[in-house]
Amino acid sequence: MGMWASLDALWEMPAEKRIFGAVLLFSWTVYLWETFLAQRQRRIYKTTTHVPPELGQIMDSETFEKSRLYQLDKSTFSFWSGLYSEIEGTLILLFGGIPYLWRLSGRFCGYAGFGPEYEITQSLVFLLLATLFSALTGLPWSLYNTFVIEEKHGFNQQTLGFFMKDAIKKFVVTQCILLPVSSLLLYIIKIGGDYFFIYAWLFTLVVSLVLVTIYADYIAPLFDKFTPLPEGKLKEEIEVMAKSIDFPLTKVYVVEGSKRSSHSNAYFYGFFKNKRIVLFDTLLEEYSVLNKDIQEDSGMEPRNEEEGNSEEIKAKVKNKKQGCKNEEVLAVLGHELGHWKLGHTVKNIIISQVLSFCLTVLSRRFEFQADAFAKKLGKAKDLYSALIKLNKDNLGFPVSDWLFSMWHYSHPPLLERLQALKSMKQH
Repeated sequence: MGMWASLDALWEMPAEKRIFGAVLLFSWTVYLWETFLAQRQRRIYKTTTHVPPELGQIMDSETFEKSRLYQLDKSTFSFWSGLYSEIEGTLILLFGGIPYLWRLSGRFCGYAGFGPEYEITQSLVFLLLATLFSALTGLPWSLYNTFVIEEKHGFNQQTLGFFMKDAIKKFVVTQCILLPVSSLLLYIIKIGGDYFFIYAWLFTLVVSLVLVTIYADYIAPLFDKFTPLPEGKLKEEIEVMAKSIDFPLTKVYVVEGSKRSSHSNAYFYGFFKNKRIVLFDTLLEEYSVLNKDIQEDSGMEPRNEEEGNSEEIKAKVKNKKQGCKNEEVLAVLGHELGHWKLGHTVKNIIISQVLSFCLTVLSRRFEFQADAFAKKLGKAKDLYSALIKLNKDNLGFPVSDWLFSMWHYSHPPLLERLQALKSMKQH
């Protein structure tokens, strides 16, 4: 009877309190579930201290240990930053932070001569203050992640001045996009009548497509330098591969990602007959800043054969890690083009309007399909070696808890992809 009485009392509470309680309960349930998954994966990082036998031929013990320690540090950081975020959100709800910010926005609007009837204007001020608050409270965590964790493990390439300038620029650009889009969305909701949610959904879908289209041409260049890939064998082979599958390639760019981080990546963008490919300079051996440093150092004459910088050069050469050979770059692009040829990009956009977990499950399936597509292009062997290099470059840990992986990893773990490729690799 006590339980039923408690339930009756709960339902007798005002609707707003029931909603408030449900929001808090849902938030903490999701947080605890994801923390549980993270702890399962953290146990893997702690207990897997030796290279598994099936990885013995593709990963040395030194790289494995570096990766393990990097992922452990990231896991610890993720736990504390996640806990802070959840507590901060709870306190904001409990102490009426959102209503307070709304009233504060109203006062600012009043000072500027806008009365209560200017709801959209007040909403935009509210959004500006909320994102400013979020940026300020998140800044210490971002600084620690960049200048302690990423620095410790050799990935950070930024100075403090560059970081702060970049953060301010990101905030300004975000507001220039967020505020106009939000004002239009609020106006649609205001005049949309009973079917406002359909119009709002269509509007957000169109905005998403537009942003995807213009991002690399107009937004990304505000932060990073994009240069056309020089004429040469790599560019010719990329163009030949694109033509072989009717990919409407117009330009190939190299982005100077190395000024920010030594992590590597590649992607394509654009709609219809105007596709571009972007390669991070850290993906290419001949563009890698670290590799250039090694070449420059090795060209210097040491002061003494037994001392000087000869040992330093040997250490750098031994630890040379960045970039892939042209054949491996082509294999990685073959995988990415597989996503286009198989329609994964459009399917992801559609699925993302449903559930993120479904998108994760589907994305894992797509990764295997794109690997298989690269195999059809004759790139299985090179993709196999490229995946190993990229995993090493980025200190990815190859062993994962199955439940954590299923929930979080949109890309299958390295070992699963290698096992799938191994059965199809050309000999």
